[in-house]
Amino acid sequence: MIRIGIVGCGRILAAHLRGYRLLREAGVDDFQITALCSRKADDARGYVKRGEGPPQRKPVSDIPGDPLAIGDEFLSDFQPGVEVEVFTDYREMIESGPVDAVNDFTIHSLHHQIAELAFRHGKHVMSQKPLAVTMAAARRMCEQADEAGVSFGVFENARFRADVRRAAWALSEDGPAGPMQMALMGNVGTWWAPDLIVAETPWRHVLAEAGGIALDLGPHFFDMLRHIGGSEIRSVSGRTDVVEPTRYLVRNGEKVEPVECDADDTFYASFENEAGASGMLFGSWAGHGKNTLVGDGPTFYGTRGRICGDALHVDGEAEPKSLSALYDAHAPEHLKAKHFPMGLECDFALAQHDWLDAIRNKTQPECSGREGLLDLACSYAVVESAHAGRAVTIEEVASGAVRAYQEPIDERFGLT
Repeated sequence: MIRIGIVGCGRILAAHLRGYRLLREAGVDDFQITALCSRKADDARGYVKRGEGPPQRKPVSDIPGDPLAIGDEFLSDFQPGVEVEVFTDYREMIESGPVDAVNDFTIHSLHHQIAELAFRHGKHVMSQKPLAVTMAAARRMCEQADEAGVSFGVFENARFRADVRRAAWALSEDGPAGPMQMALMGNVGTWWAPDLIVAETPWRHVLAEAGGIALDLGPHFFDMLRHIGGSEIRSVSGRTDVVEPTRYLVRNGEKVEPVECDADDTFYASFENEAGASGMLFGSWAGHGKNTLVGDGPTFYGTRGRICGDALHVDGEAEPKSLSALYDAHAPEHLKAKHFPMGLECDFALAQHDWLDAIRNKTQPECSGREGLLDLACSYAVVESAHAGRAVTIEEVASGAVRAYQEPIDERFGLT
């Protein structure tokens, strides 16, 4: 039995609990969540047992498909009778709690601190994305995991989404769209626009806390690009802006509790991967009036066709094809089984299954710490490029050769 302790009981926890519930409903019964840790004990107690304890905080989003729109999930729904200990200090939970593995859903600046202690005590870890507050912290985490000999995963759900899995198949050498040549993805004003505090978490707008949209959304974007493109990112050229320097909470229809922002709320980036494909990304938490989205979502051009959403437009054919239907009909059975074990299509459940399976088999998950390090390097390449005023390579960022933007963060957390 794998005993899991969760650190961080914010509003995103409900989405994670739903993933674990779906795993249990699919027949995975060799794990239990035995401990919850939050700075305020009531924030943890609210998730333990339906009908008991303090009320859960309401979701902060009503956008369909947004994990932050999920609520009303309780541990008792899928593991009745399991005793769950509540902690207010992650050190106590890791050092003396009934846990073999740790899920870290805390803020960026705590990831390396929690991981270091967990590895020291031989605990497996799955850290929230982005992997760490800086590249120095990320490298340290990966080295410590290797030394401890434990399974180290990063919760990067984007690559486990059904549309991403299908696109990766379609854009392979033998896929109907052919290898990726170009990619476009962007979103302005869909979330927290034009000037709200993102997810009601002010630290996301503070440079010294590794805030900003490039580090918040960048890991998702680049993990998709690396997975779908089948090649590592070589270089990035980026620009960042603070379009709205003051952000607010909304209470009773009024803007209150202003926060001054010095971390980017808008980014633009172009990239090239090792296979020669290129593309453009952008994202913004600003934008007045109406949101803007590229097509029906991320758009990929292969050597034989274009994918956007579920539509595949192939050269020489007037009408689009359904990518999901093509995948179901033509993708190899072994690939379908790998992508969607037990028929699961919930990206949260699949990311958790990936990590748990690695623990069982004493291996590293598909979305490992090293994968998270590369996603973080790509994301930091955006802000480092903007800071340096030139394109930067991922190797420069990953190795620490380019780190001017990160220097004050490293100094703050003693990572120099």
